[in-house]
Amino acid sequence: MEIALKILLGLATLICFLGGLNLLTKGTKAYLPETVPPQRRLDNIFRFLSGIYFGIGFMLAWVIFHTVQVGDLLYFIGVAIAFSGLGRLYSRIQVGSPGTYYDTMMILEISLGAAIFVLHYCSN
Repeated sequence: MEIALKILLGLATLICFLGGLNLLTKGTKAYLPETVPPQRRLDNIFRFLSGIYFGIGFMLAWVIFHTVQVGDLLYFIGVAIAFSGLGRLYSRIQVGSPGTYYDTMMILEISLGAAIFVLHYCSN
């Protein structure tokens, strides 16, 4: 069970590192039409949140090697990961699907968070 939990945490770590770095370097300009002028406030908030996303990757990398010390905080990590997917679900409900890739990420994040929660529960 502990190895499976570490593999799932590793996957979450990889998602945070790659996704956070990608968003941090691109900014909002990569996602807005070319006719829209630069949105400085939006870009500032976007890169701030992308930095948090990237930084959580470091936290998760540490957690992989210290799962015993972390203990029941793994429940909160699982819930946080699931809520990232639920945020995508809420967006999908409000404005529609952004495409297959993002829908797949939504399902992966919800499943990954739930699996971390359940695996930790079963290992206790």
